Amino acid sequence: MTVNTKHDVDVTVVGAGPVGLVLAAELALSGATVQVIERLAEPAEAMKAGSINVPTAEALDRRGLLPAAEQVQREMLERVGSFARKADDQQPGGDQRPGGGRQPGGEQQPGGGRRAPDSPFTGHFAGMVLDADLVDWSDADLAAHTAAAGARMVPQRELEELLAGHLARLGVPVRRGVEVTALEDTGDGVLVGTTAGPVRTGWLVGCDGGRSTVRRLAGIDFPGTDPELTGHLALVDIADPEKLADGWVWSTHGAYRYGPQPGRVVTVEFDDAPADIAHARRRSRGGTPIAPVTLDEVQASLRRVSGTDVTLTALRGAASRWTDNARQAAAYRSGRVLLAGDAAHVHSPFGGQGLNLGVGDAMNLGWKLGAVVAGWASEGLLDTYDAERRPLGAWVLDWTRAQIGVMRGDAKSAALREVVADLLGTRDGTTYAVKKISGADQRIDLPGDHPLIGRYVPDVWLKDGSRLVDHGHNGGFLLLDRTPDGAFARLAEAWAGRVTSVTDAHTTPTGLLVRPDGVVAWASDTTDIGADTAVTGLESALRRWAGAPKPTGLSG
Repeated sequence: MTVNTKHDVDVTVVGAGPVGLVLAAELALSGATVQVIERLAEPAEAMKAGSINVPTAEALDRRGLLPAAEQVQREMLERVGSFARKADDQQPGGDQRPGGGRQPGGEQQPGGGRRAPDSPFTGHFAGMVLDADLVDWSDADLAAHTAAAGARMVPQRELEELLAGHLARLGVPVRRGVEVTALEDTGDGVLVGTTAGPVRTGWLVGCDGGRSTVRRLAGIDFPGTDPELTGHLALVDIADPEKLADGWVWSTHGAYRYGPQPGRVVTVEFDDAPADIAHARRRSRGGTPIAPVTLDEVQASLRRVSGTDVTLTALRGAASRWTDNARQAAAYRSGRVLLAGDAAHVHSPFGGQGLNLGVGDAMNLGWKLGAVVAGWASEGLLDTYDAERRPLGAWVLDWTRAQIGVMRGDAKSAALREVVADLLGTRDGTTYAVKKISGADQRIDLPGDHPLIGRYVPDVWLKDGSRLVDHGHNGGFLLLDRTPDGAFARLAEAWAGRVTSVTDAHTTPTGLLVRPDGVVAWASDTTDIGADTAVTGLESALRRWAGAPKPTGLSG
């Protein structure tokens, strides 16, 4: 690969959160020179996402990071289990209904309650915890994605540590304490003004959060809906935890969640959001940063929504304050400037979609931008990034908005919540919600009739005991060839260096072409290997996604 000497690096990623770290790693695997710049001198301590979904866990798996993520989950489950055992001993009295979070005064609401630490991960919809025993785990979408099930309970802080180590092993520098102050797209690159001096880069990607400086400087609009609530998430020491119910609890003032780990509290108040938060979420230019969350603020919010005089004695680390502001960038790309993660879309954290949506952006964009930098793909490939990721981003915004609609403290929302709780109390309803929350049924619209095309590659075990994804830790395309004579692999030899062929015993599917982001680009079940349609379909997919074949005798 020839690096443009006009640029300091091929790509500069702004933001060292999970999205920026994943993107930088994918670019490095593709051969691009890349750097990450981050305004914070140290990693943020505030509590954020508490788990990851199936596509994110499988993204870690594809890069050989599954064992480390599984270790994080084991440690998390031990902490949750310890809390659950303690909560059982301290549970306050009052009438209970199965599966519910307690209302002040003793009445239980459907859909709350505690999930046993060793049961399958389900999640919740608007605070209504989904009962793992009601899920149809034999559902085709769920059953196809179980290999990474032991790596779902990975909090954001631990995920960032895991990814930072991965990036360091790839030799990618992360420059902390550096802020972006200006940018100019010169047509053949981007001149970036920073507090550490100018940077010349071929491409600039903003992974710098909902108040993205990159998005603002690029002039990309951020339309959406204004907030109507304020939420808090904190890890605290509590003098009298017996005053709080375990699980989600609703009141006329809002809702709160205690657990599942010791000291974790979440509060939600429908107050139209304080002016400083609302302004900061909407602003298109610089302004005064939002004030840090204090212990008194969290305690006051928790007392209001719980109807108790619970006393908090300390914050363990930085707490976070958030709203249900829901916005999506008018474009994910403007020339040589691109957006990913919260810089491209923001919404409330209900359902745990935000971090996962951003990681999906990074996996989708990383190999595509890397291909453009390497020169084997045209810039037109980047158009598929917006086309493929925008619909999913719009769905997530609506998924979170729907949860706000049933969480309000008014009588109409309470009535709607009861209806939704009844639906989520059925096998079909719970299975539907778990598939949506887990991401197991995600699909993008790609050419081809095979049901696997456009979906994330399922667990595919090979005759040697390995899995297909075990062969893709270094990035690139994977081609599964189960033909008797290796016909598909022979065809792919012209893409050597971009496509890794894996042969296996003859069964179905007889062939799979998997993109670097885990999406199936082509699949075949044909038993007639000589059929022109199978070979033609594979060649068409290779040309579409892996570029033109190389001249005979060349590789890499």
